[in-house]
Amino acid sequence: MLHRAKKKNPGSVVVAVGCYVQAGGEEVLKDEGIDLAIGNNKKKDLVEILEKYLSGKTEETIIDIGKTSEFEEMQLKETAGHTRAYIKIQDGCNQFCSYCMIPYARGRVRSRNQEDILKEVRGLAGKGYKETVLTGIHISSYGVDKGKPALLELLKEIQRIDGIERIRLGSLEPRIITEEFAQELGRLPKLCPHFHLSLQSGCDATLKRMNRHYTTGEYYEKVRILRRVFANPAITADIIVGFPGETEEEFQETKAFLEKIKFYEMHVFKYSKRKGTPAAVMEHQVQEETKASRSNILLSMEKVHSKEFRESFLGQEEEVLFEEEKEIGGDFYQVGHTRQYVKVAKKSEKSLPNTITAGKITKFLSDDIMLLQ
Repeated sequence: MLHRAKKKNPGSVVVAVGCYVQAGGEEVLKDEGIDLAIGNNKKKDLVEILEKYLSGKTEETIIDIGKTSEFEEMQLKETAGHTRAYIKIQDGCNQFCSYCMIPYARGRVRSRNQEDILKEVRGLAGKGYKETVLTGIHISSYGVDKGKPALLELLKEIQRIDGIERIRLGSLEPRIITEEFAQELGRLPKLCPHFHLSLQSGCDATLKRMNRHYTTGEYYEKVRILRRVFANPAITADIIVGFPGETEEEFQETKAFLEKIKFYEMHVFKYSKRKGTPAAVMEHQVQEETKASRSNILLSMEKVHSKEFRESFLGQEEEVLFEEEKEIGGDFYQVGHTRQYVKVAKKSEKSLPNTITAGKITKFLSDDIMLLQ
């Protein structure tokens, strides 16, 4: 895309920004199709760097991301939709999974100052946003670089902010879930019972090759804890198929484990090599046709489990945060999500976006949208 941009616009300044630049280093700097390369933790300075470049000055814009401890502060003031705001609370990762480039491209864990996060959330609440989603590369590590885990403390502070009605979490490392942690989460009325627990494989041997630091037995216990503390929580996960060395027997182990868990949603990825990672040079790389076949099997399973989860809400009273108007089957509906992130629609003569309304879920309007009355 960078080279295509230069070819279409020879007189333009082509700027490469972010992880591709950070991971590519000198190779990117030597690329004649790129005029300016800006690595991670310099994105916020893009305008200033570009102005210097256009005035004939250049500077080094790719830092050694592995040695920085500074969180790049970029506050969000408004989004296109006016109901849900995504707040980045940390960057970087210390896990070094064998398939992943993130520690090299994003660096080590860097937590954002709590007061900066709260200031941003208060500002968004003042503009009418009702839901905030906490995101990052590894939010379970929030605070560890400053001496102690602090995610729970942050959640309690956001809970106190007037105007914010819902708090949703991004991807969590399974090991953060303990009985005590889950009980504390359960005492936060604004926290949505929607948990994305990173899994990647349902086979212990594969998890070990991935350098994931838990077993399927430990993961299953974390799911059991959440289901004990929360009533019918939505639990989702990422799965990689075709990881190097994944045999048919190992895939069947994963399939059986997923049948046991029954996730609300699964994001299924076919393994792809990342240059510079241990997995890229592992023996017994899996054929693309095998990856595709295994992916299709799990996606079919996901449809069944997802529908079963949605069916469990039939006849239930739920609160919905409406987000948009949409035509479904020739009729116009107000569409939004429950606290468990189940998509629902309601017929209404008035526009409902950014309002929370309670009602009973009565039937399916489509495979993934339910009717609220």
